[in-house]
Amino acid sequence: MDSLIKALPAVLAASHHDETVTDAACHAAWKHAVGEGLSANALPIRFAQGKLKIAVADRIWKAQLESLRTQLIFRLNSTLGGPLVRRLEISIDPDRFRPTSKSIEPKSSTVHPIPIELLSAAAAIPDNNLRRAFLGAAASCVKRVEGPED
Repeated sequence: MDSLIKALPAVLAASHHDETVTDAACHAAWKHAVGEGLSANALPIRFAQGKLKIAVADRIWKAQLESLRTQLIFRLNSTLGGPLVRRLEISIDPDRFRPTSKSIEPKSSTVHPIPIELLSAAAAIPDNNLRRAFLGAAASCVKRVEGPED
């Protein structure tokens, strides 16, 4: 996982900071930047136009994150290799933290096809580790956009 995190700045540069790739990179960077405890109680939802939306379970977590806002932005941008995240929007969304019967079931290893444009872009990356990180971020983004297949 550390090699993926270290590759994020290069992946972002290779994508010319495409917003979809940046969104996936922010999701990947969140857990690393904030740590296990916080990442279990605050989930990245979406990155767009410099703003990362974060969901928390209750007002206590919201207040905690608001007090850490500047530090969290600094840590995220350090992980991402540049000042991409300019704002955090923190909202209370307890439904995202309630267990569902679907989340208890083991996830299938459904493969979400990566668009040919991204495969072509990946083929142009000479470094194997960077190419693997790029494809992982692309697959994660496609999976999130398309949703799980049932």
